[in-house]
Amino acid sequence: MNTAKAIASYRRLRGAAAWRLLAADTAPAILALLQSHLLDENRSLGASVLFERIGRDLEALRGDGEDMPRTAQAYVSDWLSAGYLSRRFPPGAAEEEYELTAAAAGAIRFATGLIDRHATATESRLSTVIQQLARLADETESDPAVRIAALEAERERIDIEIEAVRQGRVRTLPGDRALERVREIIALAGELAADFRRVRDEFDQLNRELRERIMDNDGSRGETLEALFAGVDVIADSDAGRTFYAFWRLLTDPEQGATLEEALDRVLGREFAARMEVRERRFLLRLIQSLLEQGGLVHEVLQHFARSLKQFVQSREYLEQRRMNQLLKEAQRAALAIKESVPAGAPLEYDLPLTSSRIRSIDQWVLHDPSLHTIEKGVHPGDTALIGLDSIGEWVAQSEIDFRSLEGNIRAALEERSPVSIGEILVRFPAAQGLGSVVGYLALGSRHGVPAPGHTEAVTWRAADGTWRGARIPKVYFVEENFHVSG
Repeated sequence: MNTAKAIASYRRLRGAAAWRLLAADTAPAILALLQSHLLDENRSLGASVLFERIGRDLEALRGDGEDMPRTAQAYVSDWLSAGYLSRRFPPGAAEEEYELTAAAAGAIRFATGLIDRHATATESRLSTVIQQLARLADETESDPAVRIAALEAERERIDIEIEAVRQGRVRTLPGDRALERVREIIALAGELAADFRRVRDEFDQLNRELRERIMDNDGSRGETLEALFAGVDVIADSDAGRTFYAFWRLLTDPEQGATLEEALDRVLGREFAARMEVRERRFLLRLIQSLLEQGGLVHEVLQHFARSLKQFVQSREYLEQRRMNQLLKEAQRAALAIKESVPAGAPLEYDLPLTSSRIRSIDQWVLHDPSLHTIEKGVHPGDTALIGLDSIGEWVAQSEIDFRSLEGNIRAALEERSPVSIGEILVRFPAAQGLGSVVGYLALGSRHGVPAPGHTEAVTWRAADGTWRGARIPKVYFVEENFHVSG
């Protein structure tokens, strides 16, 4: 790239959100606030929660002498306009939620990397490059003789290593190099969070482009419309959709998941793992759950876009929007046609009626009387809903339930008494995932428990909004002998 082209590219990049964030006068405070509240554990926060937490931090910063005179709402509004935050209104939510944009997350990780940089050119990075290049060369080789020779050489190397291990000559990676490599893995895994945000932004942009393509087509049916009417999921069939689905299949593959989980357990049990920082150990412990949560969020957004686009077409809403688009284009063409003959300051002799509202006197208002709408007999609590064993299969298939924690709770309860029911377990171990935990216990009970035909029990849990919910479920007992044999 020549100098002039590089300057033009960097000048364009300077206007991007990530560069503007790093170059802001109050960048240290903004980076710290966004990282503290939205980067890792709480990737999405409701407006009221975010305002309260930012406001509390602003008061502390002012006490330390920082020049942050505005309110939390004003700063969040500025960050939203600048592209540091994105705002969504999830279905069923009581308020809008805020989260970091891919640009802001990238800027925070870039700045954090400058602070926590352990090495500029590590042995593990070079090893990764060499291994990936060698693997690419092998997997793209079409000559059978070359492939066979490479496989035989690999087999010979493995045989030599097996013989050495049998003779007691076990070579392990030194602790310093192992620690360096695990930190490299953490850095790579941390970058996946930004990748998830970028993928979701790509889906959002693709959704808008598809709608524009439908509206801009002047024919009876365009290519996109034909595909939608034929039942093709054009978002999932796009390059971004195919790439994400391939990643999602790999992430949710049981064999790959078991391999990753086993590898994490073994690595965290090594001696060098004791030299890792607390945040690094915590990151590895939550790695699988974090990947599933972020991937699940992108998967949900993808499904929502696909459904909304199909509804946009099936409801014929696009026809009205296309008509409005055509009227606007006709008005623009008419304006361009007379622009030479009509001066810019000439009166148009056209009255545009403005919107208005009818104002009434306050004495015309009627006060609301709550007594007119009271229920004389009062409100009686209704019966709790019945959740059957046959109705949980689909819920389990579509959810991400922490079965390992549930199994641990069952084993802990069985150490004190056996048998023990699901309701008794929930009394000692509250449902961490709300209804998901109840469904998980029922799923485990259907495989490893002993049902009591004709008997039910009432269970309660705290929902995500803080309210208590309840249901009546079939009574299922876990017996120590059966459960340990099954587990």
